[in-house]
Amino acid sequence: MDPTRAPLLCRLLLTVCWVVAAGKAAGAKVLPPPSNLDYSFIQICTLNWTWNPPENISSSCDLEYSSDIVIDEVPQGKREWSKSRFRVTDTFLDEEMRFKVRSECKHDNSSEPSRWVETSLLPKGIPGTAAVDLSCVWHNLEYMVCMWRPGQNASSDTNYTLSYWFDGLKNHKKCNNCSVDQGVFRCVFNLSFPKVTNTYPPISILIRDDSEEIRPVCASKNPTTLVKPATPRRVTLSKTNDEIYVEWSESDTFPENCLYYEVKYHNGDLDSAQIIKVENNYTSIPGVDPNSKYIFKVRAKPKPECYSSKLYSDWSEEKSIGEKTDSTFYFVIIITVPIIVAISMTILLVYLKRLKILILPPIPDPREILKRMFGEQNEDSQICEKDDSVHAYDKFIKEEEIHSLILTETPEYVNSEKENR
Repeated sequence: MDPTRAPLLCRLLLTVCWVVAAGKAAGAKVLPPPSNLDYSFIQICTLNWTWNPPENISSSCDLEYSSDIVIDEVPQGKREWSKSRFRVTDTFLDEEMRFKVRSECKHDNSSEPSRWVETSLLPKGIPGTAAVDLSCVWHNLEYMVCMWRPGQNASSDTNYTLSYWFDGLKNHKKCNNCSVDQGVFRCVFNLSFPKVTNTYPPISILIRDDSEEIRPVCASKNPTTLVKPATPRRVTLSKTNDEIYVEWSESDTFPENCLYYEVKYHNGDLDSAQIIKVENNYTSIPGVDPNSKYIFKVRAKPKPECYSSKLYSDWSEEKSIGEKTDSTFYFVIIITVPIIVAISMTILLVYLKRLKILILPPIPDPREILKRMFGEQNEDSQICEKDDSVHAYDKFIKEEEIHSLILTETPEYVNSEKENR
């Protein structure tokens, strides 16, 4: 083949293929769209979208409907194909929701899908007033606790209410046990299903206010993702030789073999704490130190084959077994014992010294006795001589005073006699 003719042949083949494709496209029939698309509320937060089939559809067409949901111009990726002329979906109420549907002939290349037909559900109320940060926990398969915060544009006196519904209830119910603390709303309602069931229907939750200014909000919750078991109770410990046996009570609300447990224990050092997983409500810990004190606590978690929840129960109250001598006690003993012994020895020595003096008085030195005796006599004699001299001097003075008095009084007496004469 001439190399110069190859590009020409390629262009010719492409042209032929394009003509054939265009011919097929021109011959393809576009289906008419569904009509009378509308919606209605089945229950709170649950919509039923309905439509009528297109007209003039060939009997050879395996007619199906393709539907999709768009929230605030964002496709949700929940496209479905169905032969039914309705679709039940959840709604959100706080955002614009568009539903669209079209008709298609499956397994038929001679027709093209119809154009999309759509309708919208517009939100009501002031933007920013809807409740936010809704979270719910299903406690021990008995009651559910839901919490949320008010919208940033909601007034301080907004009184939110919560209603819920799931497949099996004839009508929705209102949660009456609501409270608010530091701006956080909290509502508690009983929620239980038969123990024999293996599937749990989604729960629709509506939070709104009686005022039309407050925008309502809907949420759909899968209860299996919200399960939180109750805290294990009545933890008991027993010890045999070097093994500790641990047992606790099981929850009566969970189906059999739907919980596993974690046992955490340590001997006083939190850094060396160990966690073991068990599927029964008892276990044993071998190889423990008989002279150590061990502390235990237990928590439960749902098994993934029963529930999709990743929530643990709270830890049980700590229980301990065994005795462990406190090192502080040893330290105090080491410090105080020598001090007490030293003080006791000092007191004992002083006491013994005094007792020795009382029982065995010291023998006096005769020289000291003689020295004291003669020394006292000399001192007594000197004192007596001094006393005699003093007494003699005093006596002499008194006699002189008497004589002087006598001499002084005699002339007066003589003069008186002379005068009498």
